[in-house]
Amino acid sequence: MENKRVIKLRQALADRKLRAMLVVSPINRRYLSGFTGSAGYVLITENDSYLLTDFRYMTQAPEQAKGFKVVEHASNVMDTVKEILDGQQIREVGFEQDNVTFGTYQSYKERLAPIDMVPVSGIVEQIRMFKDDEELAVMQRAADLADATFEHILGFIKPGVTERELDLEMEFFMRKQGATSSSFDTIVASGERSAMPHGVASSKKVQANELITFDFGALLDGYCSDLTRTVATGNPVPQLREIYDIVLEAQLHTLEHIKPGMTGREADALARDIITRHGYGEQFGHSTGHGLGMEVHESPRLSKLSDDILKPGMVVTVEPGIYLPGLGGVRIEDDIVITESGITVLTHSSKQFTVV
Repeated sequence: MENKRVIKLRQALADRKLRAMLVVSPINRRYLSGFTGSAGYVLITENDSYLLTDFRYMTQAPEQAKGFKVVEHASNVMDTVKEILDGQQIREVGFEQDNVTFGTYQSYKERLAPIDMVPVSGIVEQIRMFKDDEELAVMQRAADLADATFEHILGFIKPGVTERELDLEMEFFMRKQGATSSSFDTIVASGERSAMPHGVASSKKVQANELITFDFGALLDGYCSDLTRTVATGNPVPQLREIYDIVLEAQLHTLEHIKPGMTGREADALARDIITRHGYGEQFGHSTGHGLGMEVHESPRLSKLSDDILKPGMVVTVEPGIYLPGLGGVRIEDDIVITESGITVLTHSSKQFTVV
């Protein structure tokens, strides 16, 4: 069966007049080949696809990397790369400039000479922006697990429990349900700390009459989910309920109106304009959303600086927020797929103002 991802990469290489590409990024290696081992390189030429790895994976790699020629590379992998390229009379090879340090580049260049190394940026990542049906099915399961985790943790929130204890309970739950790990360091930010957009879980104890923001996701079968909900313990001050309602209005408005063909800038404005109109524009300092997939932050970007065009098959987050230092903050986030006619929402946890 033809590997459609490799076909798209070959087309992108042909557009750049390149006959070969060396992929060193672990994420891109898995995306192209399906190989989940911790060490290896993908080499794509005009007619062949190679997975170069060491003796530890010579049983696993052929089972996972269907359609690839699996090669046990020499002690210096560039010797094997050069041998393959010489055999096909290829005199230059593209490489992922964003994933290779300058020192590594110098060692590769010396070993491959006289083959030229051509820097390429984002070539696989551009392909990864568009999820196929198989990827979307996995991402839906990752989103379902995030929803289940949120429902689970609601039963553990009480005054006196620490943010780290809540974080740990969420991690255990996701792992027990099949996740490899959380998608990123889980944010559990309560009270004044909820005004910190990236307030990862601390030793702070939850108190009565405050907000708690949970921002987390599950890494499941190679794909991430990313969910944020803000809940209350008791009766926080009225201004916190006010900003909750504003953020919810902005988030729901964005979900209703975001569509293919929009720029990231236009999508961002859907949420930002509402928050600004209510007088809290200065308290919404981050972007409205970002791409999601094998990594928790991918292209495209939903920000006031983004000219990315939203297209069917892209998965993005929608996560406006308001943050009031010394008081608290609110963020609400869902994962969505851009479709031909609009969107499909992957996450479904309740967004009603919830008091626990």
